[in-house]
Amino acid sequence: MTRLAHDRYCDEIAHQVGRFGAVLSSGADLSATVPTCPDWTLEDLVRHVGRALRWTELTVRTRAEEEVPLDRAPGAEGPPVTGDTAALEAWLAETGELVVRALREAGPDGRAWSWSGDHTAGYWARRMTHELVVHGADAALAAGRPFEPVAAEVAADSIDEWLEIAQFVQRVLPDGSAKGLRAPGRSIHLHATDTAADLDAEWLIELPEEGVTWRRGHEKASVALRGPLTDVLLAFYRRLPLDTPGLQVIGDRELLELWLENAAFG
Repeated sequence: MTRLAHDRYCDEIAHQVGRFGAVLSSGADLSATVPTCPDWTLEDLVRHVGRALRWTELTVRTRAEEEVPLDRAPGAEGPPVTGDTAALEAWLAETGELVVRALREAGPDGRAWSWSGDHTAGYWARRMTHELVVHGADAALAAGRPFEPVAAEVAADSIDEWLEIAQFVQRVLPDGSAKGLRAPGRSIHLHATDTAADLDAEWLIELPEEGVTWRRGHEKASVALRGPLTDVLLAFYRRLPLDTPGLQVIGDRELLELWLENAAFG
């Protein structure tokens, strides 16, 4: 599938970092448990995101030829004092500015090691965009705040990327959790109900023994998940329950639950 423009990803990273900052400045409790990542507090989540961005910034800025240790990323440790909302917010904002600057300077084809085999800055611009989208939803849930809909083209690309990751994980970790994403003869249809027709925000996912295959389009499937695009994305990422108002599951619900159970690699 066609990816978004590199600058569009950079713009979205800046936007999503700003949304994280808004959660922090709203008076959210940093010690609150993240419902979708129950081993983390909200502060743990913010520090995780900030470290990922700092490490990405170093990887891209230095045009890394191999994986670089996280402890080499300047500022990755974050504020030294826990529970300091203002310091955490300032650190995350600075982190966002640094990574966006590095990505823009490198351009989409700039060299940057990655675990995926796509060793470009463009890969990291896309990956960090969707990392921020999903963890932004986690932050909003932890703070008890509504999560505003994601721009349609970004949300659709996030589903594309998640399916590509599923294919990658099945190839490189054949005995991992994605091994369970096999159900020959059965299929999943995702259908966004609130997008323009030209976005083609529908997906047909098939689960043969040789591994996940997918394509965009409206086709009959064993089970369909229908609803607003952002909600479909978050449910597919296991951030919203399938019974969320506005979502519909039509057909073989157990198959969809099988996907959600075994797509636990991100």
